[in-house]
Order: sequence, then structure tokens, then C-alpha cells
Amino acid sequence: MKGKILVVDDEETTRRSLADILRLEGAQVKTAAGGEVAVETLQQETFDLILLDLKMPGMDGLDVLRIANKVTPDTQVILLTAHGSLESAIAALRLGAHDYLLKPASPTQILRSVNSGLARRAEQLRKRNLLEQLEASIQQLKDISQGQVDETSSGVVEIASGVVINYNRRQVEYGDLQVTLTPTEGKLLKVLLENRKRVFSHRELVLLVQGYETSDWEAPEVLRPLISRLRRKLSVFPQGEKWIANVRGTGYVFE
Repeated sequence: MKGKILVVDDEETTRRSLADILRLEGAQVKTAAGGEVAVETLQQETFDLILLDLKMPGMDGLDVLRIANKVTPDTQVILLTAHGSLESAIAALRLGAHDYLLKPASPTQILRSVNSGLARRAEQLRKRNLLEQLEASIQQLKDISQGQVDETSSGVVEIASGVVINYNRRQVEYGDLQVTLTPTEGKLLKVLLENRKRVFSHRELVLLVQGYETSDWEAPEVLRPLISRLRRKLSVFPQGEKWIANVRGTGYVFE
């Protein structure tokens, strides 16, 4: 099993047991003792799958699921509960949960559901990559037919002296150094690059990059982990850590 998994449960014994089962299968596992800790972790790191207890003090599983859908929509979520009901199962599935298991679930049940969730995520990402490549190819054909082949339509744009981004490969390149971006990171950088010096609000960027509306308080929470990951990748290039600047209380600008 290859995957990065977050286990969220307020019961230490259950949390440790689930983590041990997954690690024995080769997964990379982190744990969180409650909903609030889980949300903080999701804002800092990306996971392939979350094993999430439904009933927890404070922020419960459905609350975490709602936030995870916005912060990291590709992550698969499996809800676990010792107090199953048809209503809670329907609510979880309507919110996009991959599966809903009753405690105590056997290791076989857990691994079957986890493997299914990881396979589903891999297939979704594969289809998205193929669609993005198809869209890029169609746009290039349109540009060629209209006689508009320039640096941007060829897929290569200079970011700074000697540093370029290849949109088709989703790579930032500097000599022999190459950094690969996720589709979302590539889209975010493209929006910022095409509008250098323009300050975007958090809500504008979420709408342009993720494709959905958010409230004033939700938008920074959705955007912050994405900006953080992109900055870390760009920091390997000369002055790269300074390219995306935070405009306090407003949003971000590419300088």
C-alpha cells in the first residue's frame, strides 16, 4: 500500500491501532487526536486519504469532512463510528465521503476500504491530468490555426532571469533543476504570472483556481496551504521565496 494517510480519532487506543495496521501495509501515517488538530494538519500537509471518527468532542467528523472538501478536495475520506445511523451515513456520503464503516471494523474491512479509496483518488487524478493535457493540446491547435503561436501558447513562460515555467509539463525549470507542480499549483501560478503586480483577494484566487465561491473567512483557509506548498517549491530557485507576496488582510500578488 502506497499512500499518505491521516488517522483522526479522539481515542488513543483506536488511533494507534489504526495507524499500526496501515503502517504494516506500507502506508505513511500521521495521527490527530481531534477535529481541530486534524484541520490544522490539513492546512499544512496534503493527504491521499483520511480515516475519520464521526463522533468526537468539539469539532466532529462531519465538520472536518466539510472543511477537507474545500481545503483538499482530492483527498478521500472514510468515516468510522461506533454509533451508526442511516441519517449520519447519508449525510457523510452526500458530503462526498468515500465510505462509512461501523466500529469495531476488522483490519480486513479497513484495508479493503482504504485500498479502494486510494485507487479512486489515483483514478481521479489520472483522468484530470489527461483532461488538462487534452485541453492544452486543443488550445495549442486553436492558436496555431489563428496564427497566434507565441511564448505563452507554446507553453513556456519566463518567470525570472533564467527561470521558466513549462505549462504543458507543469514544471518550473532553471538549468538542470526541475520542479514539478500539481495541477492546482500550476493553475495558481499561471493566474498570478499572467497578472503580475495585480493584488488578488483570497476569494478571487479560490474562484479562479478551484472553481467555487467561498466566504471571506473560508477563502484564506482554503488558499493558505496551497500557497504554502507552492512557495516551498519555488524557494529552490534564486529569490523564488519572494515571488509570491502576501498583502496583509487582502490576498496575494506576484512580484
